[in-house]
Amino acid sequence: MRPDPEGPGPAPGPSAGPGRVLVTVVRAEDAPGPTLVVRLDHLPVGALALGAELARLRQTLAGTAYTDLHKIALYGPGTASRPGRDLDYRFVQALPGDAFDFRAGCGHSLLACVVADARPGPVTVRAVTTGDTVLCEREPYGDAYTLSFLKAPTAPGTLPTGRPVDVLLGVPVSLVRYGNPYVFVDARRLPGSEDEAALQRRLLALRAEAARILGHPPHSALPKIAAFTAGPEGLSVRALTVGGWHPRLALTGAAALAAAGALDGTVVPAPAGPVRTPGGTVTVSIAPDRVRVHHKRATVLGRLELPWRIHATA
Repeated sequence: MRPDPEGPGPAPGPSAGPGRVLVTVVRAEDAPGPTLVVRLDHLPVGALALGAELARLRQTLAGTAYTDLHKIALYGPGTASRPGRDLDYRFVQALPGDAFDFRAGCGHSLLACVVADARPGPVTVRAVTTGDTVLCEREPYGDAYTLSFLKAPTAPGTLPTGRPVDVLLGVPVSLVRYGNPYVFVDARRLPGSEDEAALQRRLLALRAEAARILGHPPHSALPKIAAFTAGPEGLSVRALTVGGWHPRLALTGAAALAAAGALDGTVVPAPAGPVRTPGGTVTVSIAPDRVRVHHKRATVLGRLELPWRIHATA
């Protein structure tokens, strides 16, 4: 394994040696960790990006600065059958024990693909695993992006049970599928929520019950869950991610929160101003045909050439 001596720059061409692949490590601000970005058309011939292959790829990172990297983004040019789409993107969440979840989405990793590819101008990305189409646009000043989820909050399926409120373990919650499936709960409905450990246990129990209802396996990363409080200064949110508390709020979580707030009858009030999180504020806006998440940034940390062991299926 060797870092690219030129450091961050345009996406690398398919110039790695046989059985090797050039990857980019990108850190999106507010994400719990960096993303390993892999361009699919740069993979060795015969590679399928199966779980066994990705497990071996992660194992090659042992002893490096990226040993605990848990997010993998696989992307490539959009298919010709869907004009107007620049990139297709597939997210893979690494779980404990070299397991992977191929069903989740990650907005920060989606942005990581756009930054790794270094495309000028607006970029439209289709998230293959979730079916979302996201427009990434550079903001007028600085290096920040606005990501627009191009789906109406009122679109069919945003409420996966068809109800704005469900009662799980005696607690009213709203189940929302927008970017990712999410469970939102008012922290005031959880006695003792000022104790972080107690709050985490309650949220994990609610998440497990929601997973059962939505048909996700118990070990899945889905659904996500977040607790909020509403007050004179607006909404405050605490969210869980794989392995513990999210340092701020997932990008898909911000989009789902805004979508929930736009729907009548959910437990989530419409965000009025920036949403407060432990790591700072997150800014969202809502239109009839989309939800926007503003001021998102990502930085290329480095480029690596890694061995890729193809998993034989015969």
